[in-house]
Amino acid sequence: MRTLCASTLIGEFMVIGFAGLVAMNTSDLSTGTVWTVSGIAMLLCLLLCGVLTRPGAVQVGWALQGALVLSGFVVPTMFFLGAVFGGLWWASVHFGRKIDEAKARFAAMGS
Repeated sequence: MRTLCASTLIGEFMVIGFAGLVAMNTSDLSTGTVWTVSGIAMLLCLLLCGVLTRPGAVQVGWALQGALVLSGFVVPTMFFLGAVFGGLWWASVHFGRKIDEAKARFAAMGS
């Protein structure tokens, strides 16, 4: 699960950065506000990559997906991109867990 979720988070990291550039030029928010919010979200993406196996990390990832969708109120394209990344996050968690379970079964058969 960790690899799939981390890949999704790295993609989100880049999308958030690009959305920050768009928001800086198209919204009424100050540059400082845009980069504070974007920077915190980008940092959260990177930090989550390192703690995905810890309790609560997947739930924080879901909160990040929700925030990404809500950022569509500033950059309308983010409604769509947030939904896409929400779907990717679901797939990463769902199929990542299945892969982890299959690996565990395979390892148990070998011993």
